Amino acid sequence: MRIVGAIAAMTSERVIGSDNSIPWHYSEDFKRFKRVTLNGTVIMGRNTWESIGSKALPKRRNIVISRRGVNDVECYSSIDTTLECLNKSAEDTSPIWFIGGGQIYAAAFELFNLLDITTVPDNIPNTSAVVFPEISTEDWHAGPSQPLAADPRLDCQRFIRTEHQHLSEVQAWLRSDQ
Repeated sequence: MRIVGAIAAMTSERVIGSDNSIPWHYSEDFKRFKRVTLNGTVIMGRNTWESIGSKALPKRRNIVISRRGVNDVECYSSIDTTLECLNKSAEDTSPIWFIGGGQIYAAAFELFNLLDITTVPDNIPNTSAVVFPEISTEDWHAGPSQPLAADPRLDCQRFIRTEHQHLSEVQAWLRSDQ
């Protein structure tokens, strides 16, 4: 089974963004994001693509989902079309990571078998803030919440969709370096 997951940094109120940007900067979180997603596929919406400077993240297959075309990157008009294309190659078992934004997370949420969440200590009092979907304890098995060794202000936690928690591929991935 291939990992299809979401990776996100958020506040305790599930805020992931505000005004088309990430309203905090923790270099250790970015380093961890790179380590986790390296050599995998990252899927994002057009706004996320633009927020990272419209440049591909190195050593990852970058895919943008947008109803209108986007230049200089692999682009599909829907999540279904994207996953159909990715699943054509049976030998590619690298993880697929959805990296934002809020609409993409919400639309793909039922497809995820893994969530990799970093909680930041910030409080974002913006009424236009974008939030991550709610994580139901009925549907998700929560792993331990652990402070990031390089920056203990940040807590990292992984969630496995309940029906996948005993699959050896997921268990092996969870044992890998966080």
